[in-house]
Amino acid sequence: MARTGWEVVIGLELHMQLKTRSKIFSAASAAYGAPPNSQACAVDIALPGVLPVLNAEAVRMAVAFGLAVDAEIAGKSVFARKNYFYPDLPKGYQISQYELPVVFNGRLDIECAGGGLKTIGIERAHLEEDAGKSVHEYIEEMSGVDLNRAGVPLMEIVSRPQLASAEEAVAYMKKIRSIGCYLGICDGNMQEGSLRCDANVSVRPAGSAQLGTRTETKNLNSFRFVEKAIACEIERQTALLEDGGEVVQETRLYDDRADQTRPMRSKEDAHDYRYFPDPDLPPLVIEPAFIEEVRASLPELQAERCARFVGDYKLPQTDAVQLTATRQSADYFEDCCKAAGTAAPKQVANWMITQLAAALNRDGLEIEDAPVRPQRLAGLLDRIADGTISARAAKPVFEQMWRSSAAADDIIKEQGLERIADSGALEKVIGEVIAAAPKQVGQYRAGKTKVLGYFVGRVMQATEGRADPAEVSRLLKSKLDA
Repeated sequence: MARTGWEVVIGLELHMQLKTRSKIFSAASAAYGAPPNSQACAVDIALPGVLPVLNAEAVRMAVAFGLAVDAEIAGKSVFARKNYFYPDLPKGYQISQYELPVVFNGRLDIECAGGGLKTIGIERAHLEEDAGKSVHEYIEEMSGVDLNRAGVPLMEIVSRPQLASAEEAVAYMKKIRSIGCYLGICDGNMQEGSLRCDANVSVRPAGSAQLGTRTETKNLNSFRFVEKAIACEIERQTALLEDGGEVVQETRLYDDRADQTRPMRSKEDAHDYRYFPDPDLPPLVIEPAFIEEVRASLPELQAERCARFVGDYKLPQTDAVQLTATRQSADYFEDCCKAAGTAAPKQVANWMITQLAAALNRDGLEIEDAPVRPQRLAGLLDRIADGTISARAAKPVFEQMWRSSAAADDIIKEQGLERIADSGALEKVIGEVIAAAPKQVGQYRAGKTKVLGYFVGRVMQATEGRADPAEVSRLLKSKLDA
């Protein structure tokens, strides 16, 4: 947050790796995690005489993204050479798009911290090739270059400078990630570099129409780092200006250990890169029929699915937002509801948000890797809904299902966890609990009826959660009132 008297202006450049099988201009594999330089072909390492060939699937993915953010799709776009020297860029230039990107003039609504929506403009989204990667762990006191990543298709998504805080920047980035994952064009794995952020930050006096000098903090690969780096840069710039200094336009890096940004190099402008159309690639022409074909194939996105969950399943908005945070989570919920016989959607939602989420977090798993699949969870929830087992007794059943392939019914039967339906057996336990607590009996009969909860808890403990709490309360009241 900016100090009083200052306004913050933020624009983000997000680099999204597209989930194609091959690279954007070659047939080499784009898979992550292979041994260094094992997936770099002649095109990727820029051997003389090689020519790039555009990956049509990358174009389809870019068009899908453009349609998802209500952007315009260029009927004709051009690839350009962005010239700069760096060891992980074998050609000495990067094939990108400059004046004529494939996607432009989009928009995205984000939820504001104080409630309501704010529309952020998307200036452009263009296709380009990723660079290689400098590595430092293989040769002592030397750096190496791994060119496996060289040529992996990237889509650079450039927002307009309309974000006003680090929190808004994170909300925008999360929304972009969600769209990419829902469309199936990106896996969203920020640790592997599938989504990276460059944050352009400037501050200006409150009420001023003129933008301040901006800095660009590069290669932020987590939401936490994006928020912290922007906050650091806001504080650094405002402190500098209040002391009478000037902000220098430059590229900076975020040091998470020191929790500060530090200079990397002077900031380049577009003319520094000497962009010109790539002579090896013809203009990219996208026909209206192709755009409509992609539009027809678009999946239901998070906002639409969230609204449907509220309408069709009668879920609270907060539950629907959590369940649709990822496409995999939303699919899990709907698969579980379809498999359930007596369990209600709200019960499915509650278990996913509590028990399932806790188990995933504890074991560091994503929901698509959960050992308990939707059909098995539905089987357990049905036994709660039809009264076979109490919700309390179901929790250890769930844990055993998590550690084995056994079905809920088999575990319940094997461990004798069926709910106690025999009133005579319950009355015996209740009599023992009352007899062991004369002080609480006196309190209840003196008018402190809240002590009834104490008795219910002791009965549930004695029956290992197998008793029906409502029936226990009824029988207890009858005994105590008598």
